[in-house]
Amino acid sequence: MITTVIAQNSTLEPLDPGPVSGVAVLASDPVEGRFGYWVVAVTEDGALLFDIDSFGGFGRGDTVSFEGMSRGDPGRRGVYEYRARVRVTSISLVSASSSIPLRLGDALRNRVMSALEPFDAGRGLLAGFLIGDTSGIGAPDIEAMRLAGLSHFVAVSGSNVALFLGLLVFAAGPLALGPKRRALVGLIGLPIYAAATRFEPSVMRASVMAAIALGGRLFGIVLEAWQLLSLAVIVLLVLDPRLTSSAGFQLSVAATAGVLVGARWPLSGGRVARALAITVGAQIAVAPLLLIHFGSVPMMSPLVNLVAAPIVAASTLIGAVGVAGPSFLLHIAAWLADLVLLLARGAAIWPQLEPVPLLVILLAGVVTVRFPRSRSLVAVGGAGIVVVLVLGGGSPVPDPGVIVLDVGQGDAILIHGGDDTYALVDGGPDALILANRLRKYGVDRLDLVVLTHLHADHIAGLSGLVGKVSLGQVWIRTDPHVSAELERLTSALRDYGVPVVEPQVGDTFRLGSLRLVVEGPLRKYASPNDQSLVLTVRGSERTMLLAGDIETLAQGELSYLRADVLKVPHQGAGTSDPEWLEEVGADLAVISVGPNQFGHPVGWVIEVLEGSGAEVVRTDEVGDVVVPLS
Repeated sequence: MITTVIAQNSTLEPLDPGPVSGVAVLASDPVEGRFGYWVVAVTEDGALLFDIDSFGGFGRGDTVSFEGMSRGDPGRRGVYEYRARVRVTSISLVSASSSIPLRLGDALRNRVMSALEPFDAGRGLLAGFLIGDTSGIGAPDIEAMRLAGLSHFVAVSGSNVALFLGLLVFAAGPLALGPKRRALVGLIGLPIYAAATRFEPSVMRASVMAAIALGGRLFGIVLEAWQLLSLAVIVLLVLDPRLTSSAGFQLSVAATAGVLVGARWPLSGGRVARALAITVGAQIAVAPLLLIHFGSVPMMSPLVNLVAAPIVAASTLIGAVGVAGPSFLLHIAAWLADLVLLLARGAAIWPQLEPVPLLVILLAGVVTVRFPRSRSLVAVGGAGIVVVLVLGGGSPVPDPGVIVLDVGQGDAILIHGGDDTYALVDGGPDALILANRLRKYGVDRLDLVVLTHLHADHIAGLSGLVGKVSLGQVWIRTDPHVSAELERLTSALRDYGVPVVEPQVGDTFRLGSLRLVVEGPLRKYASPNDQSLVLTVRGSERTMLLAGDIETLAQGELSYLRADVLKVPHQGAGTSDPEWLEEVGADLAVISVGPNQFGHPVGWVIEVLEGSGAEVVRTDEVGDVVVPLS
């Protein structure tokens, strides 16, 4: 039995593996990976994700002919859902893009990105504020923004479009004198800004609303905000019906509707009360969609947004002026963006509301509005709910069993032995993400922590445990490999008096009714991946093999291992021996993986596992994977 948190899957029919060729339009910028480049290409049959050794100077909007091999594996990159990943063996230019807005948009985007270099956390977030580019933001900070309810600030929307139009009108000078001229300048500029922001659903919604309003001004027609929103949705869905399944489009429309309701809600109070009403209105409107797509709603989102909104507005305005003018303004804008990140990291540790507590809070809000005299009683009850959510236990865990935590591109595996005993194998790429996952399950003490090897996607999250979570002992066996991150971790463990043990093959740790048995490494390896600590978790009914990131060499020397469940090594990378994957004999294979540029997991690994009779489950598709062992 497997209990999972289900995420929305792609609605596209995958392209079958095999030879593929045709003509495509490049729809995204190339992203450099470990072995080449990734780029989205749109064909008459849908979008594909090209894997190309050398990009060859082609640009977004260019039309190319190609040949390659489809791997299947549909997914999403940016606003595009692609039907398959295609390993391109031949590509040639058919025609270069002649779209003036597209080229001007690219020039504007390049201007912003070059002005912000070199990137750090603040400048990366500033790029998100200005043009929606999140490539300079680390995955942990993106997760913190999401958990705090602030991720919409890097989804370019109405305020960004309004700022762009204001700056454009100012820059146009005499050409924009008079309302009709300003409207005409705005209509010319909107496609350029949409191209610069890569036609994200939120910016398309905002741009079409603005275009309709400006067009109405040209002809003396004044439209209400609700009319603008309705017309924009109709126009966009007629042009691209696929937007109905876009989470970004759904959230953008719902948030805008919530803002309009909140802005007109009858209440007494000053600007702060009005701003809070707008924020709450947006949060209520998007709450059902957040539950559908992400399974929870950030509890502190309204208050955090109230604090963050003016900081984001100031950072965006100062940053936009700094891109076009004095560069010292970019330092101020980036500093303000850093404040937003600091706020997000702090708010991310607060609980996420799941359906039942969210419904209770919404009902309390309705009662307060309908019966004003009950506000004191509702306030006390609401405070009690918050206390329970903050101090109360987390989600249920198998008793006993294993949870492969969804921590992004990396590994963190929580083991529950029953009787309130827990172990953790690896910590994923970020301490904040790991802390939130442990809090979800109510874990504040770990009898054992195991570091399989010293790569950042396994060790980085462990630094946040020391001094914050009670640790029984830590297993580390990385010799001959060392790193600065490992030295910092072991130093912190010594400072807090946590025993560090170097386990040997055959050693056993009793965790409640489970046994953790060390299977490897059998010797010292040149590769840190092969040096991974390999464990078998034995329950009364099932066994699970935690294989770290071992590759073909170590796998060949551990060919005798068998298990009912396999944690697939190295995020499903093509570094495994297919015969070893088959011979483990697992009926369930779990791949711990997140968004990445390496093509993990590769298609043939999934094919081999499924061909051997295993069900393959991925954390990037279903969230945490819970595996009972008794």
